[in-house]
Amino acid sequence: MVKELDEKIGALPDHVGWRLWRASRAWQAEFSAAMRAAGHAWFSEARAGLLGHIPRNGTRQSALIERSATSKQAVQQLLDGLEAEGVLERFPDPRDGRGKLVRYTRKGLDALRDGDRIKLEIERDYIDRIGRERFAALMDALRSLDAGPADASEEASVPE
Repeated sequence: MVKELDEKIGALPDHVGWRLWRASRAWQAEFSAAMRAAGHAWFSEARAGLLGHIPRNGTRQSALIERSATSKQAVQQLLDGLEAEGVLERFPDPRDGRGKLVRYTRKGLDALRDGDRIKLEIERDYIDRIGRERFAALMDALRSLDAGPADASEEASVPE
C-alpha cells in the first residue's frame, strides 16, 4: 500500500527548506554531542534551544517565555532542570517583586565559553569541507535570508 502511494506521488522536490532543515539538524546534533563530550552531560538540544534566548547578562523569566515562543510550563520545566544542574540561577526581580530574573552561574558561563569554542571548531570543519570562499558565500547568503524579505523596513536590524 505504501509503495503504491509512493509510486503515485513521485519524488519529493529537493527544496531549500528541506536542505536548511537537514543542515540545521546535523549541526545541532554535532554541537550537542561535542558539548557533552566537553563535560557538559546536562546539555541537550531542548535546553540549548532555551539557552539561546538568554543573554549572557541574564533576562527576566517572562521575557524568556515570550522570546522562546514556548509555553510557560515548558520554560519552567527547562529552567528547573538547568537550575538543578547549576547552570542557571533565578532570583526575584528587584524592580518587580512578582517577577524573576534568570542568569548564568559560573558553570553556565563556562559552558557558553566551551560552546563558543566548539562552534568555531565546527565552522573550521565546514571550511575544510567546502572551502573558505564557499563558506563565506554561505554565511553571506544565510545573513541575507535571516534579514527577511527584500521589502522589509530598512530600520529592521538583525543581531549578529
